[in-house]
Amino acid sequence: MTMRGFPKKGADHLPALGRIAEQTRKRFKLGQEAVVLVAELACTLPGCPPLDTVVVFWTPDGVRHRFKIFKPVVQVTEEDLPYDWLMRSLAAPEGFDDDCC
Repeated sequence: MTMRGFPKKGADHLPALGRIAEQTRKRFKLGQEAVVLVAELACTLPGCPPLDTVVVFWTPDGVRHRFKIFKPVVQVTEEDLPYDWLMRSLAAPEGFDDDCC
């Protein structure tokens, strides 16, 4: 069943979004006040997995960071998150704007 263009998700979808957000906070030592967004996106490009998970977060200095995991949210585990020492490489360069996040 589709509602407003979104496919119906299972009961484990919403808790998985929250779990990934909390794992991201823990991994990158972000406080509860930090904005962390998690979304599952469909991809129609050849060779792209049908669903992937996108995580975006902002550090207190206002820098946006993002990463993508090529799995649906319910399949993402803490081991799929980038290492904390990669945080600097996840930062979007100033003035950078892509169509993802």
